Amino acid sequence: MSHRLARPRVRLALVVWAVLVSQVLLYPGLDGLIAALGAPGGIRAGMWFLVAEFAAFVTFAVAWGAASDSLGRRTPLVVAGALGGAACYLLLPQLPALGVGFGGVLLLRVLGGAFTIGAFSLGITMLMDLAGGNGRNMGAAGIAIGLGAALGSVVGGQLAAVDSFAPVYAGAVVLVAAAGVAATVRDTVAAEATVGTADSDADRNGNADLTAPSLGVALATLRSRPSLAVPYAFGFIDRLTAGFFSLVGVFYFGDVFGLDAAGVGVALALFFLPFALLQYPLGSLSDRIGRFIPVVVGSIGYGIAIIAVGAAPIVEVAMALMVLVGVAGAFVAPATMALVSDLCAPAERGVAMGGFNVFGSLGFLTGFLLGGVVADATTYLTAFLVVGGLEIGIALFALPAVRRLTRESSSPTQSPAEV
Repeated sequence: MSHRLARPRVRLALVVWAVLVSQVLLYPGLDGLIAALGAPGGIRAGMWFLVAEFAAFVTFAVAWGAASDSLGRRTPLVVAGALGGAACYLLLPQLPALGVGFGGVLLLRVLGGAFTIGAFSLGITMLMDLAGGNGRNMGAAGIAIGLGAALGSVVGGQLAAVDSFAPVYAGAVVLVAAAGVAATVRDTVAAEATVGTADSDADRNGNADLTAPSLGVALATLRSRPSLAVPYAFGFIDRLTAGFFSLVGVFYFGDVFGLDAAGVGVALALFFLPFALLQYPLGSLSDRIGRFIPVVVGSIGYGIAIIAVGAAPIVEVAMALMVLVGVAGAFVAPATMALVSDLCAPAERGVAMGGFNVFGSLGFLTGFLLGGVVADATTYLTAFLVVGGLEIGIALFALPAVRRLTRESSSPTQSPAEV
């Protein structure tokens, strides 16, 4: 890897990392934070606090991607998204003093999510624009996501022990820093993604109307390139499990094992740290061995490990199994994102990655809702069984399609745009 490629790759990875840090800082102390914002404690209020942000992710992810494809520029939009998210974070702790109820809190979370998804999705898209191998670039994105989540969970737990709003202020600072780093990165949108080409692709895919609902645009992208349904489905289920751990995992380690916010942060970090550190090498590995084994075999192992965490008899076993969950997740994530790149021409990557994030955000939403409702109505073990079973199920169901697509996308006589 040349220094010329490494420098923008590192800076873009830092942007993605910072967005994840800002987001996950809030998770370990979620129960105390929502109480300070005027909500009743418990898993259902926490569920709606997280759902509000990800509902905005679903609504606006593709709009940011389509805008960047049409403009032929991504950097200014990444900066705007990060700064807008920071402003919403700074306003959040002021709402109780202003007499704003929890409903107003949720509306502000929607607005913040609309900004933040721009910085996150386009940061990853800019990594996709770089040369050097899709697996390697998505590995860089994955390691940034994992390290951001790992650091955010540990530091967020420590900050929440000091003050419920401390993680929120820290998140705003990190987003401002992300905007500063993003501003130094030159756009490297491929020549095929010039304004004229992007406009024609947008017209073909039904993406020219940026006011259309993002889910509708994502579905239009799927209609024009049905092969994307495979990575989109895996992205949905994979992020469903992440949403599950972000909500149910927090309350599970607190309620079942009696951990405080700092302890919960450590438990989450035991997943996120190996997930992060292995993303880049396993993403590069998928460039060499193909996407089939990482996506299918990795998903089966990931689902088994999730179920095992819910069945752990003591906290030490549960924490050890969290490491295993992280390893399995690292095998799956970069290969799944790289498959999106494999199946698309350069001019379509912004919208395609936006669609991936739409379905991923729908997965997060489903993870929050499914996990919260099942855990609240039954037991934590049942919730872990349901979510782990879904991960195993998608791998078995989609196995033939993954085998076919990975063979076609690696064919030297067929370009990704033709698959």
